[in-house]
Amino acid sequence: MGKNSRFWLLVILCGVSGSVLGATTSQAAINECLTDATPSTECLTQNPMEKKVEGISMGLMAGVSAAIGASWRIWQK
Repeated sequence: MGKNSRFWLLVILCGVSGSVLGATTSQAAINECLTDATPSTECLTQNPMEKKVEGISMGLMAGVSAAIGASWRIWQK
């Protein structure tokens, strides 16, 4: 496997991992917000699907950025 293939594999794996973690975190935040004794109006008016997509996209960006940063660091050595 060449360097280019390993780089893209790392980017894909980190991106997928970030997306899964982002979705899980946003779902946990939604559940915590809704089970609160006195939920805020923001909690009641936000769209849960929007919140989940936001978490997935943030996780994806974080994962891809981490992969690029790690690859850059390894390449520098």
